[in-house]
Amino acid sequence: MRTSSVARLSFLTCALSLAPAFAFDGTRTPADSKPPVTPIEAFRSGTNALKAGQNDKALSSLQYAADQGHALAQWKLGRMYAVGEGVPRDQLRAFQYFSRIANAHAEDSPQLPQARFVANAFVQLGHYYLEGIPNTQVKPDPDRAREMYGYAASYFGDADAQYSLAKLFLEGVGGMKDPRQALRWLGLAANKGQARAQALLGHLIFKGELVPRQGARGLMWLTLAREGSGGEKWVVEMHEAAFKQATDDERQLAVLYLERYMRDRRD
Repeated sequence: MRTSSVARLSFLTCALSLAPAFAFDGTRTPADSKPPVTPIEAFRSGTNALKAGQNDKALSSLQYAADQGHALAQWKLGRMYAVGEGVPRDQLRAFQYFSRIANAHAEDSPQLPQARFVANAFVQLGHYYLEGIPNTQVKPDPDRAREMYGYAASYFGDADAQYSLAKLFLEGVGGMKDPRQALRWLGLAANKGQARAQALLGHLIFKGELVPRQGARGLMWLTLAREGSGGEKWVVEMHEAAFKQATDDERQLAVLYLERYMRDRRD
């Protein structure tokens, strides 16, 4: 999967190439007109400028670092364009930055500090391929979305990717339904603290869908999910519904499971 996916991704990225490199100050100056600035220095300057609200300076500095192949600068710019932080929202441009990371760093060791950003780039690409980007060459491609999630989930062990992949297996998007694989990926993500995975896994276990019902165990996962989701509406509603339906014994046992889970994580 790694070779074919990266090759196809490279082809599309070339077709959607980004603008030429800027100098560190954002102007198009000859290469020898300024002292060399390292990508790391440019990235630090850009992030500091962004924190200070100096968006133009931040953009030019991050662009310089990104054009020199700095993965974190590319990821930061991708996120900025994706959410409209300091720049107008531009999903295609975000897609292009995430693609550059995936093309250049797919084989990076999962132990490297930047690995989580590389993994997230694959996850973001999975989202884009799942839905497509209107009025662009990026069309909905569930098969490719499953590949992107699958790569980040398996090679990098990314919890967000594992959750997204589990949902595709549950719903049969981008391939056949596979409840066993869905539960496997949900379990891996839930144990890493992915709140949505905890909620979905807890709901399935509490209801006895795909697995034998375990009310207390399901309620435990739903309780963890509610605490970790930041009050996400659907997670809260799932937890409240389960709590109301649970018996007193299930609620008490769920507390014991929760205490044991938290103790094991501390140890």
